[in-house]
Amino acid sequence: MEFVSGYRDEFLDFAALLFGWFRKFVAERGAAAASVDGRWQQLETQIRRLPQDPALWVLHVLPNHSVGISLGQGAEPGPGPGLGAARLLGDEPPLHLRDLSPYVSFVSLEEGEEEEEEKEEEEENVEEEGADMEKVEPEEDGEPAPVSSETPQEANPPGEPEEAEQEAGGGEDGCREDRAEDEKGPERRKGRRSEAAPLHLSCLLLVTDEHGTILGIDLLMDGAQGSAGRVSGTENLAPRAYALLCHSMTCPMGSGDPRKPRQLTVGDAQLHSPQCSAVLYCGEACLRADWQRCPDDVSHRFWCPRLAAFMERAGELATLPFTYTAEVTSETFNKEAFLASRGLTRGYWTQLSMLIPGPGTPRHPWGSTPSLSLLLGGDPYQLLQGDGPALMPPLPPDPPRGLFGSWQDYYTWRGLSLDSPVAVLLTYPLTVYYVITHLVPQSFPELNIQNKQSLKIHVVEAGKEFDLVMVFWELLVLLPHVALELQFVGDGLPPESDQQHFTLQRNGPEVSARSGPGVSARLNSGTKEKGGHRDLQIKVSARPYHLLQGPKPDLVIGFNSGFGLKDTWLSSLPRLQSLRVPAFFTESSEYGCVMDDQTMAVATGGGTSPPQPNPFRSPFRLRAGDNCMPWYCNAFIFHLVYKPPQGNGARPAPRPAPPAPTPAAPPVPARRRRGEKKLRRGARRRR
Repeated sequence: MEFVSGYRDEFLDFAALLFGWFRKFVAERGAAAASVDGRWQQLETQIRRLPQDPALWVLHVLPNHSVGISLGQGAEPGPGPGLGAARLLGDEPPLHLRDLSPYVSFVSLEEGEEEEEEKEEEEENVEEEGADMEKVEPEEDGEPAPVSSETPQEANPPGEPEEAEQEAGGGEDGCREDRAEDEKGPERRKGRRSEAAPLHLSCLLLVTDEHGTILGIDLLMDGAQGSAGRVSGTENLAPRAYALLCHSMTCPMGSGDPRKPRQLTVGDAQLHSPQCSAVLYCGEACLRADWQRCPDDVSHRFWCPRLAAFMERAGELATLPFTYTAEVTSETFNKEAFLASRGLTRGYWTQLSMLIPGPGTPRHPWGSTPSLSLLLGGDPYQLLQGDGPALMPPLPPDPPRGLFGSWQDYYTWRGLSLDSPVAVLLTYPLTVYYVITHLVPQSFPELNIQNKQSLKIHVVEAGKEFDLVMVFWELLVLLPHVALELQFVGDGLPPESDQQHFTLQRNGPEVSARSGPGVSARLNSGTKEKGGHRDLQIKVSARPYHLLQGPKPDLVIGFNSGFGLKDTWLSSLPRLQSLRVPAFFTESSEYGCVMDDQTMAVATGGGTSPPQPNPFRSPFRLRAGDNCMPWYCNAFIFHLVYKPPQGNGARPAPRPAPPAPTPAAPPVPARRRRGEKKLRRGARRRR
């Protein structure tokens, strides 16, 4: 090894520091690998207690594809045992740098590969020529085949045949040995090349801080002299990097006490390629760009572990009691084929597919009076039907005796077959039912909501839900003793429906729907009912929620809200903060719940409760174009956590500033006072 600079001693000292630290790191890493459960847990506990380093740490991943380290034979010429990779990698007693100079040199791996290919070609050519030179036995007719272009005299001069044979190797025995050597020659040559193969440092891991201070180093080897069978270092890149980071925190190579970084960045895309399997990219360039996006909390580097946790919920979300669960929860679920195979191509089912509603089925059933009587002519579940038999059986004769907490319980009481896909539409009313009967009593017990005879519920940002408005009739079946008022609010509602008010009444065996004076439609309930008058009022306000005027509701519900997808939420959430009513929302994925929590924090300073899976989620898995996360309609539920009002929190409300003292009048000059006295005297004389 040559030192062409004037800093030979300094370089040797620095290299000695590197190798000394590296040897200690290798020893501790081996001990940790031997006792995974003990040593690593102890090390991680120790790291948690370390103080934070305000400086940014960088893990540099430096691959090497072209340069190898040739381990020579020592100072003496000729063959020798060589240095061996074991000593260099820390498997034998310490190696001093002065021992390296006669042993180590750098070679080009690319040139070595080219030379090996050339040698192999030459060997093949030699073998082919040797085959051509072999003698051929005479044929049956006695004519020998030509052997060589040389004459017999040239091949074996007269007078010295025996001497030539002896010099060549001692007769037949020598020829046999030569043949054996020739047969073993290629293998032996290949073995020599493998023994002399350069040591390939495939990757160098280097930990530094933002100031360039080296904190740790690791060498990943692909192969070495005398180390046959060594696996590729890049195969275990992530665990090796993790071990290096841990050791760099507890025992930093550079100056300073043990510490952990406040922030860490990685300088290689291969190491942090998405392990979550949640996001789809069009290529490596897009992957690298997404990984390094700024600010950091929008980059995939930040989201990758979270998305991996979200992906682990796929099995839980797919746990449903239906006979078709395996098909509809698959990543390759074909919704259109499923609906078509079951004849679900009309009514409300067209809202779930790309099919266009047929004549007589307007998109908004309450858009005009003729449509009302057409749609509700005899059956409240008419729009839930397909081309086959009725999907909804007659109503049970008795109201439910207990509360339902799963599709299994509800289907059993309602008389539905687990092969019925009607849960895809009934997810909306059953989610409202679950919020009223389970979640509000758990989170807001002081409201005593289960004992109320009437409930006023606002359904915010309701577009699709209003298109399926008749599915909410099932709430009267599940909550027979409660008068419900559902007010659909949102600027996505049809403007012609703004301020409309409908009432669905159930009087004994008949059900009626009224949208205005003199207009009604009779609905057949299918069985006699026990109990008195119950109704479901439906109001429509085609405007953003923060512009809604009216009395305060008992409950606010939103379906698949997506706070970050619409700017009006930045005004609607503060409106809910001022009302301070229980507000529950569903999301189709955990990722959406996290984004909703961030939006709530920005808009109001509050937050959201931890999301929990909705037992009445839709069984249809939704497919996204850019990710593989498990998405289901109404998959998760959370409620808003409002910011504490001023005066009740830890910080007292700011008091008004005390009034400023009235400034004293400036002293009046003496001449001015004399003039004012003269004026007063003159006025008295005139009086």
